[in-house]
Amino acid sequence: MNQITPPPKLDIIPASAPFSDAQRSWLNGFFAGLLSPDVATPLSAEQGAAVMAGDGDDGEAPWHDQTMPIADRMKLAEGRPVRRKMMAAMAQQDCGQCGYNCNDYSEAIATRSEARLNLCVPGGKETARMLKSLYEELDKAPAAKAPDKQDAVSAPAVTVTIAEPGRSRDNPVAATFLSRRLLNKGKSEKETYHVEFDLSESKLDYVVGDSFGVFARNEVGLVDQIIALLGASHTTKVNGKTLREVLIDDVSLSPAPDTLFELLSFITGGAQREKARALAQGEDPDGDAATLDVMAALQKFSGTRPHPEAFVEALEPLQPRLYSISSSHNATPGKLSLTIDSVRYVVGKRKRLGVASTFLGERINEGEKLKVYVQKAHGFGLPQDPKTPIIMIGPGTGIAPFRAFLHDRKATGAPGKNWLFFGHQRSDCDFFYQDELNAMKTSGQLTRLSLAWSRDGDKKFYVQDRMREVGRELWTWLAEGAHLYICGDAKRMAKDVERALVDIVAQFGARSTDEAVSFVAELKKTGRFQADVY
Repeated sequence: MNQITPPPKLDIIPASAPFSDAQRSWLNGFFAGLLSPDVATPLSAEQGAAVMAGDGDDGEAPWHDQTMPIADRMKLAEGRPVRRKMMAAMAQQDCGQCGYNCNDYSEAIATRSEARLNLCVPGGKETARMLKSLYEELDKAPAAKAPDKQDAVSAPAVTVTIAEPGRSRDNPVAATFLSRRLLNKGKSEKETYHVEFDLSESKLDYVVGDSFGVFARNEVGLVDQIIALLGASHTTKVNGKTLREVLIDDVSLSPAPDTLFELLSFITGGAQREKARALAQGEDPDGDAATLDVMAALQKFSGTRPHPEAFVEALEPLQPRLYSISSSHNATPGKLSLTIDSVRYVVGKRKRLGVASTFLGERINEGEKLKVYVQKAHGFGLPQDPKTPIIMIGPGTGIAPFRAFLHDRKATGAPGKNWLFFGHQRSDCDFFYQDELNAMKTSGQLTRLSLAWSRDGDKKFYVQDRMREVGRELWTWLAEGAHLYICGDAKRMAKDVERALVDIVAQFGARSTDEAVSFVAELKKTGRFQADVY
């Protein structure tokens, strides 16, 4: 993933601006990242409000930024209603993995129409802990009064409906796994697969820009090691299934939940009990809390052997994973594809595996069925007018939705120009869909293809660097009405791309910093700048 140099500390928001110290501190950090060092100038409070409005902020959610630590988000939410604090506690990606966007998930919890507090996958344990604490505040809060006019606008009622089959994580359907194909070559440091599914049996369709939810299964080797640590039998019955089946299909074996440490504290004593209690409260007595998955937790408290039924009850449900769809229903009806990086990393001497990525990359067999659903996109899709030019920026697996866009525009005969920025580590082994993209370029379907390889030269070179090189042409496309899209890493790449965009607008659009920031904000507000980030 792209690496960037942290921006310098700058006092961009003046002390006279009408923000609290916490708000001013966050805004300074945000805008320091948005502006490159050579063009950074102090922004007025009005400029800050313009960009925040462009991010979809209604004036009540200054914490809605993926890069902000949860502690800082919660400071900004001090004094706000519990429902707003809940929103601040979330990962702020509007990724849809919870089945909502961040605002609607907080509303659903606050109105008690959603009892599950652990659905925010990117937010993880930090968000779940904070939501649990805030949920307890609901009982202490005074009875809610009827919302005034302003509240009615900012907090629409949440209607809970049961989605039709295949349209929600709560109502998945079966799809057939067709195939996988390795996209990397030679000595690549990555392992990225193009995987395909058959949707014909489920009759499920989708629109480009949507995401695909996959219910993966835990790796059998990991499950058997955990059963051994429990001193239990594979065939022990838990909830009508064998222990092995439950651990493979039903529960998360990733970060150990607080409830597991609570259970361990009940069946151990002395210093071990105190450590388990501390971990259950979110503390880190040995400095290893971030590395403790379920197996590591059992190893840390070796000798404690919870009853299998109590152990399973202490674990979190296995969550589905969402991936950007990399195919077009119009081009290949009944089939769907994804572009997935297999996640592997080492903690201590033990190799850890990404649950869904390695399930799809190596463990599921061709012809097997799995539970899936389509998550409708929130504000990420092709322009309504097929003649509108589009600029797509998607390094690495961020290319997924843009491959879908290109195939869809070809299938529907859309005449609009298409410009793709793609980047990765090395051109000789990490050029995903190389033949396909070159053929599109030759045919004229892909108007421009701009590439960036971070490891090919002595100096790292990323998509935002390529954007600056062709800034004049990029500005011309924007001036002609092009829509711009970003897909990929939320915390680094997306911010760097946005910073480059502001620079380009200022330089080639002959605008001041104020006007460039406002221009980018307006692109967001009008739907001409859309992001699918994670």
